[in-house]
Amino acid sequence: MSGYKRLNIIVEGETEERFVNNTVTPYLGNFSIVTSVRKVESGRKKSKIFRGGLFNYEKAKGDITKWMREDQNPEVYFTTMFDLYALPENFPGQTLAHNIKDPYAKIDYLESEFSKDIADKSFIPYIQLHEFESLLFVQPAQLGNILFEAQNSVSELEKIADEFGGNPELIDEGKTTAPSKRIIKILPKYKSQKPTAGASAAGNTGIPLLKERCKHFRAWITKLEGLGTTPN
Repeated sequence: MSGYKRLNIIVEGETEERFVNNTVTPYLGNFSIVTSVRKVESGRKKSKIFRGGLFNYEKAKGDITKWMREDQNPEVYFTTMFDLYALPENFPGQTLAHNIKDPYAKIDYLESEFSKDIADKSFIPYIQLHEFESLLFVQPAQLGNILFEAQNSVSELEKIADEFGGNPELIDEGKTTAPSKRIIKILPKYKSQKPTAGASAAGNTGIPLLKERCKHFRAWITKLEGLGTTPN
């Protein structure tokens, strides 16, 4: 596998894991990048490891650094896909970040503090604005098709995106108005079908359109592309 770079991705939950496996992995394969993904460790009971859900930063940090110790190949990189929404209070920089109003300035600050805390040149931090479901507002019809929902429900989601100037990354992180909360209110079935429906809808939208509409997501994917080689 000469010429290939390796990328290990730690994600928050099953939806992100499916999205990375089904969509990000084949996309980055075009750049000669081989990816591995796993959900972040959330707890342990005796010898059993529980994964999924970012509830405590120190557990997440331990999981990231453990994987780094296990895989010290000079051609490997590490990244994350965590949500800004409900980020743990003990996350690096979180105390001061509460005072930053501009979401892009806030996310840049948090990722910078995250990078400083992990302190490894192979680490590329990524926090999703404001959560994974932001990506579903790029093309709500994809989610409607998967859940067999009527056009009027899709139109309601499109109106929400329009309220934020067509920029899904600006949809806020309120407890009742975060992207996932808005979707569940309009499409209740999403709550029970989130891992498959969410990952499939974002995948069907496609990386190019997601990059076009979501500039922070674009910056991350572009950085990952740069690890590899330009496709012929």
